[in-house]
Amino acid sequence: MTVQLDSPGIETAEQAVSTEVELVSADVELAHLFDEIQELDAQILEVIKRRCELSQLIGVAAKATGHSREAQNHEMQVLDRFTELGKDGNTLALTLLRLGRTRLAS
Repeated sequence: MTVQLDSPGIETAEQAVSTEVELVSADVELAHLFDEIQELDAQILEVIKRRCELSQLIGVAAKATGHSREAQNHEMQVLDRFTELGKDGNTLALTLLRLGRTRLAS
């Protein structure tokens, strides 16, 4: 029995190496993408912490000066800004607002 190397389903050594190189390249790209997401997550976390600090300061100042209604209007604007993300955007906006009212542990 003879087998043809160019038969369907049988890879040549060159094709096998090419496939291996593509897989390694895909793994490297995937690792890079995960690294980038990890960096973005770190940046997002820092921004959220700062946002919470500012929100808490605003809450204290608004109560002290009687501008609570103005602060509520700004909260409604936050909800509006996140509408482009749909239902999840609304959830995210509400979460950010809730976090701003909560003291974060340092």
